[in-house]
Amino acid sequence: MKPVTITEAFDFLDAWNKILGFSTPQHHKQIMQFLIEIFNNEPHRGLLNAFRHSGKSTVVGIFAACVLYHNPQTRILILSAETNLASRMVAHIKNILENHPFCEDILPDVKKEWGTHKITIKRPIGIREPSVICQGVSGNITGMRSDLIICDDVEVPNTCNTAQKRNNLRERLRELDFILSPHGTMIYIGTPHTKNTIYQTD
Repeated sequence: MKPVTITEAFDFLDAWNKILGFSTPQHHKQIMQFLIEIFNNEPHRGLLNAFRHSGKSTVVGIFAACVLYHNPQTRILILSAETNLASRMVAHIKNILENHPFCEDILPDVKKEWGTHKITIKRPIGIREPSVICQGVSGNITGMRSDLIICDDVEVPNTCNTAQKRNNLRERLRELDFILSPHGTMIYIGTPHTKNTIYQTD
């Protein structure tokens, strides 16, 4: 993957907010900078915990669209506790791609894959997987290959309210290493829902 500079990411973020009639909050720039640093640098693993309604998912969607703009060959998997949660992120990314002034040239001429659960932009031929696809954490991910995996709210009350559920979730998430491409990026975003959160790093 070609690195995305902080300046390029901020330009993309500011241009999107300008369309919406907003200025960019400082903490959104801090979130974007964190995401770009994870994307650009080894080991390409990151955890973004932030308070509810901080806009973390909003910025992550803009980040994903920015990565696609600079690297159209990127394959992105959005994984959430349930497929309908993940599909909200796909819809967010799709909306950005359709309306961001930078992205006009990567919109497909024929939108064969431009739906609720997967989208494919204009990119080099020969890539089998969609540009963005979503899945619930209990769904079938066998055989997938991804360059960027975004685990968006995989920990929710229904997946973490018992020790067994947390163990099952951790075991399931270990499978992601087998579908991530070499030098691929994996980012977790969410808010802890239990004192024994899976987001603990110690």
